[in-house]
Amino acid sequence: MTNIKRALISVTDKTGVAELAKELEDMGVEIVSTGGTARVIREADVSVKDVSDLTGFPEMMDGRVKTLHPMVHGGILALRDNAGHMQQMEDHAIPPIDMVVVNLYAFEKTVAKEGVSLADAIENIDIGGPTLLRSSAKNFRYVTVVVDPSDYSKVLGEMKANDGATTLTTRFELARKVFITTNKYDRAIAGYLEGIDPRKDTYFI
Repeated sequence: MTNIKRALISVTDKTGVAELAKELEDMGVEIVSTGGTARVIREADVSVKDVSDLTGFPEMMDGRVKTLHPMVHGGILALRDNAGHMQQMEDHAIPPIDMVVVNLYAFEKTVAKEGVSLADAIENIDIGGPTLLRSSAKNFRYVTVVVDPSDYSKVLGEMKANDGATTLTTRFELARKVFITTNKYDRAIAGYLEGIDPRKDTYFI
C-alpha cells in the first residue's frame, strides 16, 4: 500500500469537507482544491493549494473549465508501476494525485424546481466532476476516490490504521460506487432532456 500524499477536493455538497480536510492535513496530506471548496477549507484554517496553481491556468468561463488539464488528469491516471508513465510525469513535472474527493452539481434538485429553464438545467450539468471521478475510479489500483460524504469516516479510519494508506478492496468498492453514481447522474440528465420539446421550449426561440 502507498501512503496518500496529495488529495484533490472539489465538492458541491460540502457536508463534512472541512473536517475531512483537517484530518487529512493532520496526516501530512497536501490538499488541492477549487473555488468554493477551497474557501471552506481555508476558513477551517487548513492549508490548501488552488488547482490553478497546479495547472498554471486560472479557473475560467464561469467555472466551466478548471480541472480539465493534464496536470490534474496525468497525476490521477498515471500507472505507478509503469516506468514510462512515471518518466512522463517527471518530464512534465506532473505531481501524483492519490485521492480525489468529488461530488456533483445538484442537477436533479435543479430540474425539480418549479419553472426551471433549460438554460439553468444546462448550467447544472457537471463536466469536470464526472471526469475527475471516472479518471480516479478507472485507476482505483492506485487512487482513492470518494464520491459520498458518508464514506469520509471510513476512509479516514482506514488511513489511520494503515499509516496513511487505503486497501485495494476499499478503493475498488469506492470506485464501483463512482460508476453507479455517474450512471444515475447521466440517466437523470438524459431523462430530463427527453422531456424537452425543442419546437415549444423558449430556449430555441
